[in-house]
Amino acid sequence: MKFLKVFALLVCCIGYLSATEVTMQSPGNRYKIVVLEKENCLWFTIDFEGETVIYPSLLGVHANMDWKENVKIGEVNHNTVNQTWEPIYGERSVVNDHYNSCLINLSLEGNRRGRLQLEVRAYNEGIAFRYVFPGGEYLHITDEYTEFTLPEGAMAWYTARAQTPYERLPLNGWPGESDRPLVLELPEGPFVLLTEAEVVNYVRTKFALSDKPNTIRNVMYGPVDEIAPFSTPWRVVMAANKPGELIENNDILLNLNPPSRIENPWWITPGKVIREITLSTEGAKAVVDFAVKRNLQYVHFDAGWYGPENDWRSDAATVTLDPGRNPNPDALDLHEAIAYAKKHDKKIILYVNQRALAQQLDEILPLYKSWGVDGLKFGFVQVGSHYWTRWMHDAVIKCAEHGLVVDIHDEYRPTGFSRTYPNLMTQEGIRGNEEFPDATHNTLLPFTRFTQGAGDYTICYYRRDFSGTGKSDMSHGLVNARLLSTTPSHQLALAVVYYSPLQYVYWYDKPSESQDEPELEFFDNVPTVWDNTKVIDGYPGEFVSMARCSGNDWFIGTITNTEARRVSIPLDFLEPGKTYTAHIYEDNPKVKTRTKVGIRRIQVTNRTVLDANLQPSGGQAIRITENK
Repeated sequence: MKFLKVFALLVCCIGYLSATEVTMQSPGNRYKIVVLEKENCLWFTIDFEGETVIYPSLLGVHANMDWKENVKIGEVNHNTVNQTWEPIYGERSVVNDHYNSCLINLSLEGNRRGRLQLEVRAYNEGIAFRYVFPGGEYLHITDEYTEFTLPEGAMAWYTARAQTPYERLPLNGWPGESDRPLVLELPEGPFVLLTEAEVVNYVRTKFALSDKPNTIRNVMYGPVDEIAPFSTPWRVVMAANKPGELIENNDILLNLNPPSRIENPWWITPGKVIREITLSTEGAKAVVDFAVKRNLQYVHFDAGWYGPENDWRSDAATVTLDPGRNPNPDALDLHEAIAYAKKHDKKIILYVNQRALAQQLDEILPLYKSWGVDGLKFGFVQVGSHYWTRWMHDAVIKCAEHGLVVDIHDEYRPTGFSRTYPNLMTQEGIRGNEEFPDATHNTLLPFTRFTQGAGDYTICYYRRDFSGTGKSDMSHGLVNARLLSTTPSHQLALAVVYYSPLQYVYWYDKPSESQDEPELEFFDNVPTVWDNTKVIDGYPGEFVSMARCSGNDWFIGTITNTEARRVSIPLDFLEPGKTYTAHIYEDNPKVKTRTKVGIRRIQVTNRTVLDANLQPSGGQAIRITENK
């Protein structure tokens, strides 16, 4: 467990000046942003490695008054920050936080009352800016005029909501607003990602097409009412020559949030989670036994343990089973089940719908702690409005005060708040295995949703037809009997490709369905947090190959879309002069087990190039261990 530690900090004040145009570059000169007065409005442009990726685009906000026209640039204060910090957990053990910044004072011509600032940061990983209200007035923010004008011919991966499929569309004819992040591919040029950070006390914004050609605008969910001093969330623009760089550079979102406010985070423990789906004491003990056998750290009790989750009369302070999930009201002794889990050193997560959370949060948090509960999964959360966005993050803070970790489900997407309150370990906001997406969708997610942070995808394994009859040979007790369309090796690889400090595995599975297939050793050994992350290769919607390091071990996950594919995997990230063993798990129809996953073990060095010969909708998982 790593604790927040700042190694070095250099803050250099360069001074201030007044101008009608402000230019700033990132420390490595990869990015340049220009903020300028033009045509009686405030505009900005962004260059990436000498190429313009954001053409002149409008800036502005409506907060009590209209900051759209007659906006003038005043004093400009420049700074540089260069520091590193160690997260408690993450995709990397050390995070670089190096940027140039400026604070631009703005005024409205002929109006001496209004006060607004534009704060801009230029990282080597991207550009971020936000509107700052430095005064003490009441604020009623109703609109942001921020736009992003892109080169003609740009294509966007559009998705209407956090859990809907993606479409690759031009910048015209969209069916509605697109959720963030919005990833675009420019013609003959780089990839661009538009998103937001530190959305804690604000509203969610989405992206819509402007009336201007090739232009995307920010759309607020609704109004924001606050008291200055106050800042809007950060608007973020990233660019990359290879789409994998968007994943490797996603620490920018954490850096745009304040450091951890949890002084002693020893209780925040990453791990793998298995769900108990029978709501019975017998089933719970079987799940705990399976967790012991398969090196899983958490047991999760899902909806129905305190009654019908959508009924406001259900009391989350009692154990009252939903008869629709288990008709035997005495089937589950939750306290006995928790005691059994604790005896075997397993942690407990309870699911609670937001309906109950909103009614009983202050009552149930100390109660659950007294029961021995370690975390909560928030279900069917409300997202978007100022009220519910603020409520959600306040609820996470209250959970931290009671030593409880949190997993937020449904439409909530991260914006870096886990840096400030790392007890928020993961969240859904993703079209995951609960909705049985195809392999093409799965190869899109690393370059889109997972650029924003941890995602609870709910990895499955046994929800498939092993009989060849076209029907599931499992009894899941589910109304929807859909089966996974991806191969077992694809699901194994997802534990590396998809980052989640609380990694749910065996989502639709019961312990009795396992036949202890040999390849399950990969799930047994794979961690959920990492010291380093590298994207070997990939393209959205086609394939991805990622390598992640934990201690001396490396893990590689490679998945393809619905097409067969051969992917080369150079191991040049290994330490020179050492030999390693690569444990390779891959789809192989000749294997005699029902899952048809073969295991190869070969000797490798940093000069080795492995091949992944992937079946349609398939994958390959690798664990590399150093030879002693």
